[in-house]
Amino acid sequence: MNFSHITWLDDKGHIKPPIFLYALLAYLARGWCIFIASLTQMGDRSELVRIFYPEKSDFLLALGAGLGAVLIYLVVIAERRRSPQWLRPIFVHLKWGLWLLLIVDGVLLGQRLSHGQFLFHWSLALDALILFWSSIYLIKSKRLYYYLRDWLKEDPKLLQP
Repeated sequence: MNFSHITWLDDKGHIKPPIFLYALLAYLARGWCIFIASLTQMGDRSELVRIFYPEKSDFLLALGAGLGAVLIYLVVIAERRRSPQWLRPIFVHLKWGLWLLLIVDGVLLGQRLSHGQFLFHWSLALDALILFWSSIYLIKSKRLYYYLRDWLKEDPKLLQP
């Protein structure tokens, strides 16, 4: 039988991480992405940061909140390699970590709104829209549900030293 049309399984039969999971983690770690992009500028490195985060405190809080997304990304990378074994209980509860990061990002969005005196700004509206759709994704995604339950105890390759 030819199973080449099934694109969500890897060569070993495990479910691949959904692309939207990577996009969600990049969104939640956007403070780190902006920081790394600002390091590539030769002149004023803080200019790029000021475009996205006019208040320095907002940027520092985004770096702190984005650290959780970076840690979750490292757990997803470890799951792809199926090691170390002690990360398995953390991986099973990864959805709660994503919820926590979305809540923290919502609180930070509220703070950015208050710094902008609750005036409409396209970046704040886009952040709110992405938070809303990410919440819907975490609730409704069957692929994410199956992906988070794919790292089983009974996997014979996990039992080998």
